[in-house]
Formats: sequence, structure tokens, C-alpha cells
Amino acid sequence: MVPNSTQALSTAASPSGPSALMSSFIATACRANRLAADQPDRQPHGKEIRAGIQVGNSCWELYCLEHGIQPDGKMPSDTTVGVEHDAFNTFFSETGAGKHVPRAIFVDLEPTVIDEVRTGTYRQLFHPEQLISGKEDAANNFARGHYTVGKEIVDLCLDRVRKLADNCTGLQGFLVFNAVGGGTGSGLGSLLLERLSVDYGKKSKLGFTIYPSPQISTAVVEPYNSVLSTHSLLEHTDVAVLLDNEAIYDICRRSLDIERPTYTNLNRLISQVISSLTTSLRFDGAINVDVTEFQTNLVPYPRIHFMLSSYAPVISAEKAYHEQLSIPEITNAVFEPSSMMAKCDPRHGKYMACCLMYRGDVVPKDVNAAVATIKTKRTVQFVDWCPTGFKCGINYQPPTVVPGGDLAKVQRAVCMISNNTAVAEVFSRIDHKFDLMYSKRAFVHWYVGEGMEEGEFSEAREDLAALEKDYEEVGAEGVEDEEEGEEY
Repeated sequence: MVPNSTQALSTAASPSGPSALMSSFIATACRANRLAADQPDRQPHGKEIRAGIQVGNSCWELYCLEHGIQPDGKMPSDTTVGVEHDAFNTFFSETGAGKHVPRAIFVDLEPTVIDEVRTGTYRQLFHPEQLISGKEDAANNFARGHYTVGKEIVDLCLDRVRKLADNCTGLQGFLVFNAVGGGTGSGLGSLLLERLSVDYGKKSKLGFTIYPSPQISTAVVEPYNSVLSTHSLLEHTDVAVLLDNEAIYDICRRSLDIERPTYTNLNRLISQVISSLTTSLRFDGAINVDVTEFQTNLVPYPRIHFMLSSYAPVISAEKAYHEQLSIPEITNAVFEPSSMMAKCDPRHGKYMACCLMYRGDVVPKDVNAAVATIKTKRTVQFVDWCPTGFKCGINYQPPTVVPGGDLAKVQRAVCMISNNTAVAEVFSRIDHKFDLMYSKRAFVHWYVGEGMEEGEFSEAREDLAALEKDYEEVGAEGVEDEEEGEEY
């Protein structure tokens, strides 16, 4: 995964009909850290990367493995060739000849990374019209991605989205993958989200958003791009899962014993999280979790929709051979601060809600027992106005891993998406860096020169200040209510 982003948009159909969900996998590309599936020696300390496309590519690789779909789109096990009534048809459309085509679009302002998809292992999987690239990138500039270069390509992107949407019998919404540190993922990503809101109104938009890492920077102007982009994410996404390369890099290094993880390692771990989130849409399960259910159960107020994610077990094949990971163990693991895929400490905040998605050899009785134990832990604190806070899903399809990868094949796994007030740490870190530069108006002329008004900087920054305050207030709400009660 990568800080600046290429963007991927996926569409999925719901199991009730051939194309009922449209999970839009928009991959917009910004240059920041880049994952290189075909360049395993590339390390996460590079120059600019195209995050959305790289993460998207890893997701479709995993989806194909999970459903037994070959790189050319053929599926030997599919007995109903040309008929879209299987659960996996939420994410794949099916031609009369039995080829399965991802309901996805990859978008970048320059061709390098999308050309890797066009010539890579899965080149026959995607329809050529789904891979959209321009000729010049956004040069780490939100305004270029949003107002000038991005504006030239956005109508073409939306036309391709419309074709995918029209092919869905019951469009549920969009999954959008991008990074906000670079110019394309932030600028074009925001523009696409704004236009999707106009064209598709109330359809859900789930964002998987790569934020700048605290220590590793890929562009000086990351804070500007991130603040401007978050301003748009606040209004135009329903749920946004925050990720950062540094946190995931540390998880890979610590849990997989990889001394220098590559972006491929990072992306494959991210794809496991996204796969877990979408399992119930693609397979039949015991307690399924629908995309709109995430919103309903995780978002107490519209603006408080930025989530943390964690996944367990993250374990190497060597260790898995000697360890049996029980449901209580993996449940405890996803609450550990070191498991969070964004650099923030949930112990510094309070949980408002969390969604636990189990897969594999798991029974409800064991899940209930594990959750009951978590509730007794002092380190896991919930706001007092939301005493239950847990949404659980179970799918009996065991986790799949990429052959030859570092993650071990395990019998069971769990992914947690949680809404915790500590996520405000991510925003306060970026806001502080933004303030240092903006107080001197450093680099602002590059943005104004691309058609942006300077007032947009202060408007976006004020919106984030209000967001930080919102998180502070929801964490303290119960205390305030008690004090008010005493006054009366």
C-alpha cells in the first residue's frame, strides 16, 4: 500500500442478483510510496508510489485465489457458466463464454503502474477499458489532481463507472482505494468522490485510505494534500478505514520476521483485511455482515466515520506449524495497539463500536465467550453511552493465502474494524505539520497556480479542527451529561 495514491474503484453485486452490489474499486494514483508486485526488492522508503492501484491489484489477486478464478478469468469449478447467480458475482461479472471480469476500475494520471497491470500476471483478467491512465501526473499537488490534470480524465472515469453500475442488478455502493499524501490520490480521489456523490446519491462509499506515516515521508507537501483530501472524505464517504505504511511495515517486520518488508508484503496484508470485510458478500455464511451494516453499526454520528483496522493472526508459516491459535487468542490480538494498521494507540481513546469478522473454523459460542472476556479488560474502554458496542460476523470460508507468500495458511482468522476516539491522533499529527508550513505560506503558490483558491486551505484546516473537537466531545459525552445532571 502506499501513501500517495493511485485509485481503484470496485463494484460489486449483491448475492440476490447478478450484480447487486457494485463495490467500486477506484484506484487513483498519486505518487508516494509505491508497491511493486513485480519488484520484490523495492522497499517502503521509495520516492513516489501509486497506492490505490497497488492495493487494488493485491485484492483482486486474493479474490481470484479465494474463488478459484484463474488469471485469464476462467473458473473451472463454475458449473453455471454464463449465469450470474453465484455469491461471488457481487464482485465479478460473467460473460457468456464463462470469463469472470472484476467489477473494478483502475485510474491513474500517468501510465507507469497501470502499464504493470496491463502486462502483468492478471493482464487478461481486466477489461482494457477498466484500466484508465493519463500522460502526466499530479506532481504531488492536490490542485493538479483535482482542478487541472484530474479534471481532464474524470468524465471518462465516470463513464466507465456508469457502465459497470448499469451492469449491476442492485448497486449497493463503492469501495474506493487511494492514498492522500500525493497529488493524484488526494486530488483526483476527492474529485471522484464528489462526482460519485452527485451521480449516485445515497449509495454507500467505503474508503480504504492510506495516510502519511508519522516518521516516513514521501513528499514535503503531504500535510497539505492530506488535510485538503480529508475535508472531502468527511463529506463524501460513509466509512473510511485509515491505514498507514509505517504501522503495517512494523506489523510485517515484527510478526512475520521479515527484516525489510516490501510493499508487496504490506499490500498482501491489507488485502486480507479487505477480503475479510467483503467475505460475507462473496460467500454464504452463518452471521453475515452487509456493507450498509458497517455504517449502521459503526458510525454513531455522520462525521465520526474514520475507522481503525486490525487483523489476526499475522503469523509466518514457520511459527504456525508450532502454534494453535484459538479464538480467544486471535480476538485478544486484534485489540493490541501493535496490531492497529494506522499509527495511533486505542488505549488513549475509547471505543464507540467495533465490528469483528471471523472466518474459518469458528462457532458463535466461542466468539461470545471471547467477546465477554474482552469486555472485562480495563485496557479496552468503551464510551459509556454505547455499552454493547460489538457487531460480530462469522463466515465459514477459511482464509486463503497467496502461494509462496509470507503469511501462513491458518484455520481461522479475525478482522476488526473499530471506531475509537484515538483516531483523532492521526489528524492532530497531520494538522500540526500543516500549521508549521501554512504559517509561512510555504509551497502555497504551487496550489494557487493550478486554479485553487487560498481560502480552501483555511476552510479545510478549520474542518479538521472541528473534527478533532468532535472526537474529543464524543469521548467525554457521558462525563458531561453526569455533570449537567448534578447541576440541575
